[in-house]
Amino acid sequence: MSEPDQSPTPDRLAALFEEGNHQEAVACLDRLGAADAETRKRSLRAVRGIAEEPPHSFDGLAGPLSTFLTDEDRAIRLTTAKLFVTLAQSEPAAVLPAIEALADRLADDEEFYYVRARSAEALGYVAVDSPEEVTDPETLADLRIGLEFDEPEVKEKLAKALAHVALGDPRRLRHQVNSLAEHLDDENELVRYHLCTALVVVGCEYPDKLAEAAEPLQERLGDENPYVQGRAAEALGLLATSETGAGSEFDPDDVAGTHEDPPTFLTDRLAFCRRQVASDQSADAPERVGTIESIRDGTDAVVEEMTAPDGDACPHCGLDLPENGPPMCPRCGAPR
Repeated sequence: MSEPDQSPTPDRLAALFEEGNHQEAVACLDRLGAADAETRKRSLRAVRGIAEEPPHSFDGLAGPLSTFLTDEDRAIRLTTAKLFVTLAQSEPAAVLPAIEALADRLADDEEFYYVRARSAEALGYVAVDSPEEVTDPETLADLRIGLEFDEPEVKEKLAKALAHVALGDPRRLRHQVNSLAEHLDDENELVRYHLCTALVVVGCEYPDKLAEAAEPLQERLGDENPYVQGRAAEALGLLATSETGAGSEFDPDDVAGTHEDPPTFLTDRLAFCRRQVASDQSADAPERVGTIESIRDGTDAVVEEMTAPDGDACPHCGLDLPENGPPMCPRCGAPR
């Protein structure tokens, strides 16, 4: 009787992950290393698809998967890094065995910059729940120094990772306030937003530390992006009632006038800042602004709003359509 087919096909590997057959999955991953590049790529994409559908467990599988972070094919390295981002969002503890491999990709300045960006993003998600595993001095230095030299796509993920590091343990960045503030004028609005968010988190625990960033934060009150403005106002509100008393040399009412229809995110934080600057705890202000919990629960939604494409969605298939796009949906052909 012939042996069953044990070839490492995408369907075979995906089935093993879905079944929770980790022993066979590890063996299949070992064999996958010898397969052709297309099979490796398709197989890892299939595994990523499984990771997008919790509650499939990846416990004990991060180590074998991490070997593909050093694959000779950069598309496979990128696919693997994206897989770890997906997994880190839903099951961050399962990624812990791959921390060193991800940190090595981040530290390699000759690596394809998208691989470095995704590695930083995965490390950030893990840092929220396991900061002590991710925030060694070398990795923090790679995240911080990269803001100075890296490609825009990498800097965005580095800033995001730093915000997650702060959420995991604000102490880790309390001595980095000045170096983070140096990049608050970055041309990428997401970099500015994530760094302002990191500073707010630090300020929730160590408001006096924000004195080092008072001037750059005040400059962000004039930012063209209302969400960056909101975070800057939130940080300055925390600083205003600190022992230094800094951050009160401005009028929060001036900020609201920079937008005809400011989002609630901005107006809530201006109300918080106004109350803090006036030292009037009896004044009306939204609940939970200026807290780590509010940032942990809400920052992903803010980023989705910031990155949402302009225009309308097709009412038939949901495809985002540009404001001045064609009269017919390019996906389903329906009229707009």
